[in-house]
Amino acid sequence: MQTVRHHGRETVYEVADRGGSGPTICCVHGSGGSRDVWKSQHRLADRHPVVALDLSGHGDSEDVDADPGYVALSAYADDVVAVVEATDARVLVGNSLGGAVVMHVLLEREVDLDAAVLAGTGARLGVLEDLLDWLEDDFDRAVEFLHGQDRLFHDPDPELRDRSMDQMYACGRAVTRRDFLTCHEFDVRDRVGEIDVPTLAVYGERDQLTPPWFHEYLADEIAEADLVEIEDAAHMTMLERPAAFNEAVADFLDGLE
Repeated sequence: MQTVRHHGRETVYEVADRGGSGPTICCVHGSGGSRDVWKSQHRLADRHPVVALDLSGHGDSEDVDADPGYVALSAYADDVVAVVEATDARVLVGNSLGGAVVMHVLLEREVDLDAAVLAGTGARLGVLEDLLDWLEDDFDRAVEFLHGQDRLFHDPDPELRDRSMDQMYACGRAVTRRDFLTCHEFDVRDRVGEIDVPTLAVYGERDQLTPPWFHEYLADEIAEADLVEIEDAAHMTMLERPAAFNEAVADFLDGLE
């Protein structure tokens, strides 16, 4: 575990490096998550060093006083930029809210990158109003809903589902609600075409939270974009089908080289 200090707070990240000569990958988790969701992507480290961070208020990173929406999104982008600069990462990988953060960095920040991977995300991330209400006054119901079939997971191993629920509880209601409210306000449909790095949009065929057409839209709007479907998976493809996800990322990056 390593840290970088920026904007008056510490962001925690970890690096998996098995001597891979490819560009370093920096992975950004989604709402209510942490860097632990990327454990299976450490398998890529013999080809590409892999960095995974905890956004502010998640995992072991210090929190930030930020209102939901653009302010929180910008704070999370600060976390990512600080880690990118500390690790010389060249590729950003983001899932869900993490994908929104990656797009914000690509559109708003002067960061030199080679490529991006957008997984389980979209140019707009509206959230079901009932879910926003449950995140306010019935967190147990919100967590249970998100872990229903074809939402975060299609058909997960019970242990995987339990670990994911435990992680969301560890993150807590306040931060998780801030995350989802930030997603709800996120909308870059008028700008996503400005993304000018090669991009992979990868999705689970059963994902009801960010359906396949979200990713088809990204692939249509971004000039240099590839599209990959992961079968028998929902929103968290990197956890539910890690081998297929890793292969898609590796093939995409190999194609750039």
